[in-house]
Formats: sequence, structure tokens, C-alpha cells
Amino acid sequence: MVKAKKSSKKKQDTVQKIAKKTISLLGIDGDIAVSDDKENEATVVQIETDEAGILIGRHGETIGALQLVLNQIFYQKTGEWERIVVDVGDYRTRQKDSLGNLAQTAAGRAKETGKPQSVFDLSAAERRMVHIALADDPDVVTESDGEGRDRHIIVKAPPKARLARLALKRVKDGKDQKLELKN
Repeated sequence: MVKAKKSSKKKQDTVQKIAKKTISLLGIDGDIAVSDDKENEATVVQIETDEAGILIGRHGETIGALQLVLNQIFYQKTGEWERIVVDVGDYRTRQKDSLGNLAQTAAGRAKETGKPQSVFDLSAAERRMVHIALADDPDVVTESDGEGRDRHIIVKAPPKARLARLALKRVKDGKDQKLELKN
């Protein structure tokens, strides 16, 4: 049986109750705010606490586990799948900025050298953030490769884009007076 989607307010209330109960069971006191992220089609649980480090964990492992638990409990209670994203002390925002910088660095190297650049040691969510960060760059292509813990992102600059960039650079440097690019 498929249940009708809950209204946004009712869904947020349910998520807030689940999050409050879960962190209280962990012995952590904090303020919880729940909002909809329409752009990423997710419900965001923002937690502010003096014990942020405990909830974030080493390399974000605890925050990832907490997010998984909240998603599972929500499904168990409602029968609906909802993408719930947990952010503690703006960790996800800082992480997104950091991964965006990493993605731009890898893209820059790929464009400059013409060689594929690999980015290792990322979780599935982090790989997704890198793919999204480079999605609007027409000069690079990203793909995931490998299995399990060895899964990584490869950032490539297609040869045609690299040649066009090099030709443009030569013109800017005054080395070529004419520029003709053929498809």
C-alpha cells in the first residue's frame, strides 16, 4: 500500500520529534531546526549543540550514521522514504565548501595537464557533492570508478575543450594572431 505524501509541516514535525528523541537518547542536549531544501529535495535537520564534535565524529562518520538512523526511523514510522540531511554546527556547509574547492582544484589540474585527476577517500555523499560542484563546468567530465572503499571520482577534461583553451591562451599571450577552431 502506497501512502500519500505528508504535508511539509507535518513531515517536518515528525522529523523534529524523531531527531529530538534520538539525540536525547545519546545524552546530548541541543536545539533542533527542521526545514525543507527544495533544491536538493531533502529535509534538513540543523542541530546546534555544545557537543557538536561528538555528533559529527571522526571524519563525519557519526553524523553520517545519525543521518542514516533518522532516515530509517522516519521510514519505519511513516512508510515513506524521505531524504533527511543532518547538519551539526554548519559542518555540512563547511564540508560542501571544502569539497567544492577540492573539486575546482582537480578540475583545474585536469584542464591544465589534460590528464585525468582522481579524488580518493570520499563517502558516497561527498562524491555526490563533487559531481554536483562540477556539473555546470562544460570543460570537465566527472565519473565514479572502483568498488566499495576503493570507489573514487575521476575528473577529466575532454581533449576538444583543452585544445580550445590552449589555443585561446596562445592568442592571449600574443603567440598566434589568428585563431580558427573547427569542430
